[in-house]
Amino acid sequence: MNTPLVFIYDRNATRSSPYLDMRLTGCRNYADRRGWQVADQWIDRGDDALGPERPRLAALLEIMRTQAPRRQVICLVHTWDRLARDSELRSTLQQRVAQAGGFTATTFDESDERAHAALVGRPDV
Repeated sequence: MNTPLVFIYDRNATRSSPYLDMRLTGCRNYADRRGWQVADQWIDRGDDALGPERPRLAALLEIMRTQAPRRQVICLVHTWDRLARDSELRSTLQQRVAQAGGFTATTFDESDERAHAALVGRPDV
């Protein structure tokens, strides 16, 4: 099997970036320890980081969709909150990742890979 391709995602509503940099480094280190290839990182900032419309996440998903037929693709976030603190919105975003052919994982060894079929089969929220 091919090496998984990892798409690092984060959101940052404030101008401060030290914690963002720490989270991104954590994601890269996590992927490296597992031997995963990192495609790049996508960060929604400011108001884009808060609502359901996430332009950078949408861009990530478009690229993920092109790679999913060739290899396993993973949207890697530091913690689930990096998708959204609101559980309903987070579930919707995880569903978008699943519909793009991937699954979401955290640097704390959490994953929605087993829920992939349910996420894909669920109607859009």
